[in-house]
Amino acid sequence: MMQVGGAMPTSAWDLVAASTPITRVILAVLAFFSLFSWFLIFMKLRQFRRVRRQGDRFFTALERTTRLEDAYHAVMKLPPSPYGRILREGVNFFAELRPGALQARADAAQAALTMTQLEALRLVLAKEIGAERDTVARFLPWLATIGSASPLMGLLGTVVGVMDAFIGIATGGSGNISAVAPGVAEALVTTVAGLVVAIPAVMAYNLLVSRLGLFAGEMEGFAHEIVATLAREGRL
Repeated sequence: MMQVGGAMPTSAWDLVAASTPITRVILAVLAFFSLFSWFLIFMKLRQFRRVRRQGDRFFTALERTTRLEDAYHAVMKLPPSPYGRILREGVNFFAELRPGALQARADAAQAALTMTQLEALRLVLAKEIGAERDTVARFLPWLATIGSASPLMGLLGTVVGVMDAFIGIATGGSGNISAVAPGVAEALVTTVAGLVVAIPAVMAYNLLVSRLGLFAGEMEGFAHEIVATLAREGRL
């Protein structure tokens, strides 16, 4: 029979205080998972807010321009952002293919790209989009890992606790409810702790993945807009 200072446990804290070493180890691991997951949640939310502010500032500056060359010079004055890096990569690659083609009076025939060069430009933009997406998605898999591993850790503690409880019953020779209940209750503490850790991590992961998808879609749309602007200005 498990007791705290000679008295029966009356709360979850009493169960934790009187728990076995392996239960305490599992609870310590789950506590670390919880702290780490909340750190990641706040860090990624802050990162997405920063990217959103950068995007608003970028597109506001973009709306004040009419030509791609003017837009390039306008946004390059802004702080670095994923959108600015995509524009810079696309414009620089185009300028390498057709030097001087971005000038206002550039000859349209000389500025036009071949189909192979246009496909290469799209690949360059896609590569930059992938790199920016991977940067923003960094550490997100850890939330998914914590969300899936925490309940299993809790279940492990529960199984071990139940085994210890039944071993204690067999050793003590007592099978009444007052002897069984404390051990089973202690075993269930780790399951509860695992769920408490996992639920916020899974919810945050789904939310952040949704925002990541919107961010990636916005960047892809902007890359298409770059190509469309080149076509509209007669450079493709």
